[in-house]
Amino acid sequence: MVKEQTADKQAVQATPSLTPAQEALQAVWEEHIGHEFGTHSPEDALATMVEDAYVNNIPVMTGGVGKAAVGEFYSKDFIPQIPPDLELVPISRTIGMDQLVDEMVAKFTHTLQMNWMIPGVAPTGKRVEVPVVGIIRFRDGKIAHEHLYWDQASVLVQIGLLDAEKLPVVGVDSARKLMNRNLPSNTLIDRASHSN
Repeated sequence: MVKEQTADKQAVQATPSLTPAQEALQAVWEEHIGHEFGTHSPEDALATMVEDAYVNNIPVMTGGVGKAAVGEFYSKDFIPQIPPDLELVPISRTIGMDQLVDEMVAKFTHTLQMNWMIPGVAPTGKRVEVPVVGIIRFRDGKIAHEHLYWDQASVLVQIGLLDAEKLPVVGVDSARKLMNRNLPSNTLIDRASHSN
């Protein structure tokens, strides 16, 4: 059985009927991200994970396999490179028997090197808003893996490395459309139709 939390724009409504097992998964995940983004403690974040846990940031293949590699990634390339103004706006959460899926919008200013998301790119000072999906698997009450997805083209448009006028990509509009379904759809199709 799957339970879902939904968001309409910025108001998150919790599902009132999570099972105790689902509540436990949610608590471990909340503790984990609290250590990443709140206390900035790689050691405490790792304590919420199994020994062979792995993290895979799918668009850029950053992360690590096994606690030692994840710990090195967290302590060198992730936690110290989280922009101070990074905000995660929850959109939806789905919790199953051993997996949790979070849909959110990450908002930040690119004020420091972010090898975990934009490897090798010097800070641009540009504002970024991008939808992110995290698929978190649990085993024995701890995190077994994190698969994180986002639209890298949207990020690169917003920091000025891709030209959205020349490619079928969007920038901040993808995040804004996720948060407001009434924004126009098919803008890239319309643009392509008018350019032919």
